[in-house]
Amino acid sequence: MKLSRVGARLLAAATTLVPVVVLACDGCFGPIEEHVSKHVRVVKRMQPGALDASYGPTRPLQWGQLNVLHTSDTHGWLSGHIKEANYGADWGDYVSFVASMKRTAEDLKVDLLLVDSGDLHDGTGLSDSTTPNGEISNEIFVQQTGYDLLTLGNHELYASEVAYQTFNNFSRAWGDKYLTSNVEIMNPDTQEWEHIGKTHKYFTTKHGLRIMAFGVLFDFTANTNASRITKAADMIKQDWFQQAVHHPKPIDVFLVLGHNSARPGRQASTLKTVYSAIREAHPDTPIQIFGGHSHMRDFVVYDQSSTASESGRYCESLGWFSMSGFNSSNSGFTGPLNPKGVPNPNRTAVVANPVNPTPIDKRSNQKTSPFLYSRRYLDWNRLTFDYHAPGSQFLHNDILSRPNFISSPSSSSNSSSQLKQLGAQISSSITSYRHQLGLGKVYGCTPQTFWVTGAPFMAPNSMYTFLADAMAHQILNPKRAKVPRVHISNTGMARFDLHKGPFTMDDSYITSPFPSLVVYIPEVPWEMARGVLERMNKKGAGQGRRVEYNTTSVGDPKGKREFGVWQGEECVNPPIEQFGAMGKRKVLGKREEIMGVPVGNGGGGRQEVLEVGYTTEDDFGVDGDDTIHARIANYAIPAYFGTTAGFPEWKKGGRKGRRQEPRVVDLVFNDFINDDLLAALGGNYTADDIKFYMEPSNYTLRDFLVPYVEQNWQAGMPMCEISRRRPHVG
Repeated sequence: MKLSRVGARLLAAATTLVPVVVLACDGCFGPIEEHVSKHVRVVKRMQPGALDASYGPTRPLQWGQLNVLHTSDTHGWLSGHIKEANYGADWGDYVSFVASMKRTAEDLKVDLLLVDSGDLHDGTGLSDSTTPNGEISNEIFVQQTGYDLLTLGNHELYASEVAYQTFNNFSRAWGDKYLTSNVEIMNPDTQEWEHIGKTHKYFTTKHGLRIMAFGVLFDFTANTNASRITKAADMIKQDWFQQAVHHPKPIDVFLVLGHNSARPGRQASTLKTVYSAIREAHPDTPIQIFGGHSHMRDFVVYDQSSTASESGRYCESLGWFSMSGFNSSNSGFTGPLNPKGVPNPNRTAVVANPVNPTPIDKRSNQKTSPFLYSRRYLDWNRLTFDYHAPGSQFLHNDILSRPNFISSPSSSSNSSSQLKQLGAQISSSITSYRHQLGLGKVYGCTPQTFWVTGAPFMAPNSMYTFLADAMAHQILNPKRAKVPRVHISNTGMARFDLHKGPFTMDDSYITSPFPSLVVYIPEVPWEMARGVLERMNKKGAGQGRRVEYNTTSVGDPKGKREFGVWQGEECVNPPIEQFGAMGKRKVLGKREEIMGVPVGNGGGGRQEVLEVGYTTEDDFGVDGDDTIHARIANYAIPAYFGTTAGFPEWKKGGRKGRRQEPRVVDLVFNDFINDDLLAALGGNYTADDIKFYMEPSNYTLRDFLVPYVEQNWQAGMPMCEISRRRPHVG
């Protein structure tokens, strides 16, 4: 891809800036050597200060005739999770891993595809601190040149500038690999609607599989008005789709990418609609779906020749899928029936002991299919990558002694310096970008980890306890300091947990990446305002539209212009704890026994304490997670939270503990929830009553965290301790 001027300038600066960043971050995060796994000799890469996993997988992957590595919902996390050991690898580590896996596929004479299901924006400073959003993170993303198919997500469509960035740069960089079957944009040059990418792609793999691919977004309605989404039910009736499904050339397998939940019925998924349209025309042809959007690990059986995979979020997970069963009578595949020297797929597409099976579950048991499947969810760390692609990450003395992979003539080339150097250059450029953007600047020490769903709502270690206190202290207009105020926000403003350790500029974006404006309705009668939060939570989260206003009046229609949408259906951060079926299923046995791992055994013959992480149950059971973990605690949170500030002092005399109630309050909130708050407030209030609360008027939810930290979290500076602990249950 041709780099933008910003990307080219930053990349050119990488070699001179890396040493500076390393020295600075060693001081912030402590000596790097403290966090290196002791059971393996490594050459440290990742990002400076990032933690390494303490243990990893113990089972090799099953290689089939068609194999797929799947990413989704990366949301700018290309630096990796610097404070989380399970997910400490960066994009460069991943690139080295994929290059090695592609080479292994060549050795085995099978096909390996790399696919992505969209949502690249809104999540970290790397993606969100530039104008436009994603200018640098997109440049990094495309350095993974191995992608075969990609599609876009709803976060590429919230703001017009991002949608046009996707259309003008990102889509064109990928050419016919970028599929946007039901998403169009108004071309400013032609003044006509056209698809951002291609509607579909027909291609033949290196080993002869003839594939028809689509990329389908769910029926998203909160997009910028520079774009338009065709509902899936209407898309399947369009001429181009019917012509693609009834293609004159043979089709061995359909691949459907979707920023769309893999499981029918979850988050308004429309993939079943597309599946049904294809199945009507092709009763027996395999249909493999790769979903996204729900931020979950999941695997769903549609029928015995059709399954759907979903691979998590935020560069925490990398999905692995494989299938076999192609032969000369049902395909053009020219490779082996089963690749030699490696485990092969051995599962038919039948739901493991379904309880109250769906119509799809029932259908899956009514016919015979030659196809066998496997799926796996890989933790995003270098220990995982090196286990499955030895030598792609580390320098080992014991690579050949590990019983985890194949011994082939190219095993030495798989561990060659060229593969490691490929990713190392990208890792260095990420370090340089972070330095240029100031993302490593430390403002204070986070005293403990604050959890979005990993702690009880409003407990001392709840994210919302921290945010409520920060809002009460920092969001105050001095000119209105005498007026008591009620602060209300959607819980979706908190995108991710805030981990103990240095609070950096990057943390401010990770915690709250959305630039929602702080607004208010002045002097609302307390009797009306006091019940607003409760009424909003009873109704639940809506889908708000963020608009940009002039400085005259927030409610003035003449001052509005469309600016996009923020958060939408993802108002509540999806929990990491996974129950793919979203219901009770019979557990086939202890997870550790099914996965062949004794409790506490982290591999390598040493006993380890299990770290908390993903514990997934999907249609194939409980053995999908590549690395075994203890379960993460998961608590329900409401759609909205709030606090009060500036209320009168306690009454003297009278009933003990009773606070003096004000006559009126300023109702302070963010503009994403305008409609929901007005509906709950009632009375005669309209959008015309909403004003900017802070000065300057463009003050957003991104602006209050850093000042709060600078004023309140200086204990422990300049050295801050990082905690590796996460809340767990059972």
